[in-house]
Amino acid sequence: MTTAAEQPCYTLINIPSDAEPPTELQLKTDLEKGDVRTKTEALKKVIHMILNGEKMPSLLMTIIRFVMPLQDHTIKKLLLIFWEIVPKCGPDGKMLHEFILVCDAYRKDLQHPNEFIRGSTLRFLCKLKEPELLEPLMPSIRTCLEHRHSYVRRNAVLAIFTIYKNFDSLIPDGPELIHNFLEQEQDASCKRNAFMMLIHADQERALDYLSTCIDQLHTFGDILQLVIVELVYKVCHANPSERARFIRCIYNLLNSSSPAVRYEAAGTLVTLSSAPTAIKAAASCYIELIVKESDNNVKLIVLDRLIALKDNPQHERVLQDLVMDILRVLSTPDLEVRKKTLNLALDLVSSRNVEELVLVLKKEVIKTNDITEHEDTDKYRQLLVRTLHSCSIKFPDMAGTVIPVLMEFLSDQNELAAADVLVFVREAIQRFDQLKHVILEKLLEVFPSIKSVKIHRAALWILGEYCTTAEDIQALMHEIRHSLGDIPIVESEMKKAAGEIKDEDEFTPTQQKLLTAEGTYATQSALTATVKKSSEEKRPPLRGFLMDGDFFVGASLATTLTKLAIRYGELVHNTKKHNSFNAECMLIMATIIHLGKSGLATKPITDDDLDRIALCLKVLSDRTPAVNDIFSRECRHSLSTMLAALHEEEKENQKTVIEKKTVSVQPDDPISFMQLVNKTEHGTTEDLFELSLLQAVGTPQKKDAADPQASKLQKVNQLTGFSDPVYAEAYVHVNQYDIVLDVLIVNQTSDTLQSVTLELATLGDLKLVEKPSPIILAPHDFANIKANVKVASTENGIIFGNIVYDVSGAASDRNCVVLNDIHIDIMDYIVPAQCSDNEFRQMWAEFEWENKVTVNTSITDLGTYMGHLLKSTNMKSLTPEKALSGECGFMAANLYARSIFGEDVLANLSIEKMIHLGEDAPVQGHIRIRAKSQGMALSMGDKVNMCQKNPPK
Repeated sequence: MTTAAEQPCYTLINIPSDAEPPTELQLKTDLEKGDVRTKTEALKKVIHMILNGEKMPSLLMTIIRFVMPLQDHTIKKLLLIFWEIVPKCGPDGKMLHEFILVCDAYRKDLQHPNEFIRGSTLRFLCKLKEPELLEPLMPSIRTCLEHRHSYVRRNAVLAIFTIYKNFDSLIPDGPELIHNFLEQEQDASCKRNAFMMLIHADQERALDYLSTCIDQLHTFGDILQLVIVELVYKVCHANPSERARFIRCIYNLLNSSSPAVRYEAAGTLVTLSSAPTAIKAAASCYIELIVKESDNNVKLIVLDRLIALKDNPQHERVLQDLVMDILRVLSTPDLEVRKKTLNLALDLVSSRNVEELVLVLKKEVIKTNDITEHEDTDKYRQLLVRTLHSCSIKFPDMAGTVIPVLMEFLSDQNELAAADVLVFVREAIQRFDQLKHVILEKLLEVFPSIKSVKIHRAALWILGEYCTTAEDIQALMHEIRHSLGDIPIVESEMKKAAGEIKDEDEFTPTQQKLLTAEGTYATQSALTATVKKSSEEKRPPLRGFLMDGDFFVGASLATTLTKLAIRYGELVHNTKKHNSFNAECMLIMATIIHLGKSGLATKPITDDDLDRIALCLKVLSDRTPAVNDIFSRECRHSLSTMLAALHEEEKENQKTVIEKKTVSVQPDDPISFMQLVNKTEHGTTEDLFELSLLQAVGTPQKKDAADPQASKLQKVNQLTGFSDPVYAEAYVHVNQYDIVLDVLIVNQTSDTLQSVTLELATLGDLKLVEKPSPIILAPHDFANIKANVKVASTENGIIFGNIVYDVSGAASDRNCVVLNDIHIDIMDYIVPAQCSDNEFRQMWAEFEWENKVTVNTSITDLGTYMGHLLKSTNMKSLTPEKALSGECGFMAANLYARSIFGEDVLANLSIEKMIHLGEDAPVQGHIRIRAKSQGMALSMGDKVNMCQKNPPK
C-alpha cells in the first residue's frame, strides 16, 4: 500500500516562521495582474502554502494562463518546483485535464533554444512519477542527447536513466541508446552519467565498454574514474571469477591524479585481494595521500584505514616493511595525526626496523629543540619520549642509544617531557644493570641544569636510590652541596641581605666626555648608583626552590641523604669518615628545618615536610638495622613490584590483542563455499557500497535484526494513547550525529483525515532538519513519517510536539493530539576511553563543572554496584583490577569516558559498606562527576541517578 508518506521528498525549502499567510484571492490578483517581480513573489508564496498542506486547486488554471507563458528564467525555475509539488490527480485518482496544457509547455521547453531552460526541465522530469505526462515527451528527450551543450546532454542522460528505472516500457531501448551515446561522447560529466546508467541498467554493456578503454583510464576525468571503481567492485563482488580481468584496472587507478579516486581504488583493492603486493600497493597509496593532503580530517580518516589494515594479522607483516614511510606523516603539525602515527609505528615495530625507527625518532626529538615554542610542541615532545620509552622496553638493546639523547630534556622548562624521561630512566636503571653506570653519569652531569622543582625531586630520588658506590655517593654529595650553596642557609642569606643593603648606599661619581656642536669636548659629571642584581638570580637551584617555600623538595632531599648515609656506612668502614658524612647530612637537614621556621622563605615549612625531615634525622642518629633495611632495600623492592605489575598488565593487554587477531580454525569447522554462503553470514560477501549507504540513511543492517538487543522494539516510544483518534509511536535510531525518528501514525477513526501534519520541536542541543510534509489518512489507514534531527553535543535532549489534522467534511477547526516527550539518551554518544593517571589529574584540575551524586541504591555489594554503574554509563575504570579486588568495606576508583564529539567526562567513585549495619546494608558514598560543559556533567549525573533506580536483576 503506497501512502503519501512513502513518496520520496525532493524539494526542501525554508519557510520563514514570521511570514503572514496571504489569502487565495490576493494571490490570484497578483498572479493575474502583477508585474514579473510581483508574480515571482506570489508564486513563491503559493509554493510555501502547498508545502504546508494547502491544496489551492483554483490557482492551477490561473498559473497556467498568466504565469506559464512568461520567459523569465526565475519564474521558469519556480514553475518547475511548483509542478513538482502540486497535486496532479483529482479525488478520483485520475490525472487532472489541466496537465495536458502543462505537458505541452514541458515539450516546448525541451525544444527551447536556451540550454539552461532545456537542462533544468530535464532535471525536473527526473522527479516526475506520472507515466501519462512523460510518454508524449520521450521524442524530445531523445533529441536532447544530440544537443551541442554538455549541460543539456548530461541531464538528458539522467532523465532517460530515471525514466527507464521507473517505467522501462516508455524507453525499452534505453541501455542500447546510452551505450551508443557513450562511445561517441567526449565530455567527462556526460560520460559519467551514461556509464552510471549502464552500471545499474545493463551491467554487461558497461563491462564491454570498460574492456575497450581499459588502457585509457588515466585520461578519464575523476568523476568517471570513481564510477569505474564502483563498477569493478560490484562486478568482482558478485562474480569473483572476474577479479583477474579487472584488478589491473584498479592498479592503474592507484596512480590517478585525483586523491578521491586513489583512496577509493586502494580501499577496493584491499577488499578484492589479500595478496602482499596488493596490500603493499594500497598501503603505499594511503601513505602518499596522508603526506600530500593538507586537510587534517582526511589524514585522520586515511590513517584509520591503515590501522584497520594493521589489525588484520595477514597484512601486518606487509605493513612492517612500510614503517619508515609511515613515519613521513610526522611532518604534519597536527598533534592528533602525529599521535595516531606514532601509535601505529609502535605497533608495527620489529627487530628488523627498530634501529631505523629509533634513529628517526631521535632526529624528531632533536628537531623539537630548534622549533620556536608552539603550544603543541611540548605535547609532541612528550609523545616522542613515550614512544622511545616503549621501543627501549620492547628492545632493550636500543636503550643505550636513546637515554643520552633524552637526558638533555631534563634541563628543559617543559615538565611534561622531562617527567616522562625520568619515568623511562627509572625503569631503565631498574631493568638494565649494564646501563646503570652510563645513566648515573649522565644524570649527575645534567643535575645542576635542571630548572623544574618536580624534576629535581624525581632526579634526587633516582640518584639516591641507585648511587651504590662510594665514588657515586661522593659525586652526588658534591652536586647537592653545589646546588644548596653555603650552609647554614639562614646565616648565609642574612649575610647576603646585609651586604646588599650596604652596596645600595654606595654611589660612584662618573665622568662622561661629550662632543659639542662646535667640535670641542665637554665633560659631564654625575653621581651614578651602582645597582646590584638581586641575589635570587644567582641562587643555586635547590636553595632557590627552598627560598620559594617549596619544602617538599627538602623532604625528598632528606630521604635521599638518609639513603646515601646508610649506604656510605656499609661501603666505607672508616668510622671517622662515616661520622663526618653523617654529620654533614644531618646539618643539611637541620638547616632546611631552620630555614622553614625562620620566616625568610616565601612560605613556611608544612607539618608533613617537617615530620619527614625530623624522621630522617632520627634514623641517622639512631641507626636501627630494621629502619636502615627499609631505606636501603625495601624502597627498591616496592619499585620493582610496581614495575612488574605494570609489565604484567601490559602483557595481559597484548595477549588480548593477539587473541583477537588470531584466526582460530578448528578441524571440524564446516567449509564455506562462496556460491552457497548467505550474503549476511559472511563478512567478505557484503557489499561495502550498500552497507555505507544503509548506514548513511540510518537503516539497520540485516544481520543485526536477528539480535534481540539490536531489535527496533527496544527503542520504540509510544507517543499517544490507544484511545486517541490518532495513535502514534516512534522508533528512535541514533547514527552518530544524526537521529532518525521513524513515526508510525494510525488513523483509528472511520473518517478520512486530511492534512495530517507531525509538528515537532526540540529542547537542548538538537536541531530539526526538515519539517515532515502533510499526508492524508484513509479510515483505519496507517503511514510512516520520518524526521531527521541533528545533534551538536552530548546533552540530554527532548523532542516534543503534536499531530494536527482536519476531518474530511467537517466544518470544525483543526484537531490536535499532543504527543508524549521523547527523551534522547546520551549513552548513544558516549564510549569508554583510556587515559593515563597524569592526564586524568590534569583534566580533573582543568574541568570547572562538577556534579556530586549521592549513592542511593539497594545493592549491597561494592563490586556489583561498580559493575552496574560502568555498564549503565559506558564508562571505563582507570583503577587497576588488583587495586579493586578484595573485601575491605571501602572502594575508590577513577572512571573515564569520551563522547563522539570529543568531550571528556571524568568520575571519581568513593563508596563504602557499613559493616556494623549487617550483611544486608546497602552501599553508601558519593560519585563526583566532572566535565568541561555543564550539560555533560548534569546529563551524566541524571544517568547515574536513573541507573541507581534500576538495579541489576
